Amino acid sequence: MARCAIEHFKSSIRLACQAFGISQSAYHYQAKHAKEDDVIADWLIRLTAAQRNWGFGLCFLYLRNIKGFTWNHKKVYRIYRELELNLRIKPKKRLVRERPDPLGTATDINQIWSMDFMHDQLADGRSIRLFNVVDDFNREGLGIEVDFSLPAERVTRALDQIIEWRGKPHCLRCDNGPEYIGKTMLEWAAKRRITLIHTQPGNPQQNAYVERYNRTVRYDWLAQNLFASLDEVQRGATAWLWTYNNERPNMALGGITPKQKLASKYLTDSTAAYC
Repeated sequence: MARCAIEHFKSSIRLACQAFGISQSAYHYQAKHAKEDDVIADWLIRLTAAQRNWGFGLCFLYLRNIKGFTWNHKKVYRIYRELELNLRIKPKKRLVRERPDPLGTATDINQIWSMDFMHDQLADGRSIRLFNVVDDFNREGLGIEVDFSLPAERVTRALDQIIEWRGKPHCLRCDNGPEYIGKTMLEWAAKRRITLIHTQPGNPQQNAYVERYNRTVRYDWLAQNLFASLDEVQRGATAWLWTYNNERPNMALGGITPKQKLASKYLTDSTAAYC
């Protein structure tokens, strides 16, 4: 309105600003587009294109904790909203269930591993199984074994391969599937002096760490791709597992990656030993 008064009624800037109750600096102000906003927008677009299941929280934690940017979360969220990158939030259906036994927590590496199976299909419709193992302490994915069939012998062989480079766990948490309660698994665990912790039937929340991990595997990688062969699935699993352990922020760990959690544990132990 001040500009209109100046252009049409030949009023001075001072009188027009005084009449409409604005300062002369506000009249002369021109919004400047920050170059930093372009950088943030570029990062957000590339992140959400590569990780279509990541919301604002994971994107911001990745930029802050993994890439080391110091941008304020309010600025990043403002640009995130302007780009309309928000994910649709699916409402949760609450089910009333009996209270299960509390979930045990791990306080050190290789204290408790959790393992579980997943199912999927190849492009030609053939069913495949995935065997997932995760360390409860730092939520690190230790292995993903893929095949059409994964009997107990294959499960124990996969665990032996992980133990070769990771070390032996004290306990293994699993459900009551036939591969876990059969003679092969029980004898294998007894021979290596590993305690098997079987969850209560009908209470998958007692194996919550690997169940949550399975959901991440499904929505971050498995459901985003269509595979033609087992080799493609195994290669994709190996590549995604590295990304999950080294680059994907984990909310349960305070926004850091499993490898960062492991490094902080080693640093704390070495500092305590030195003191």
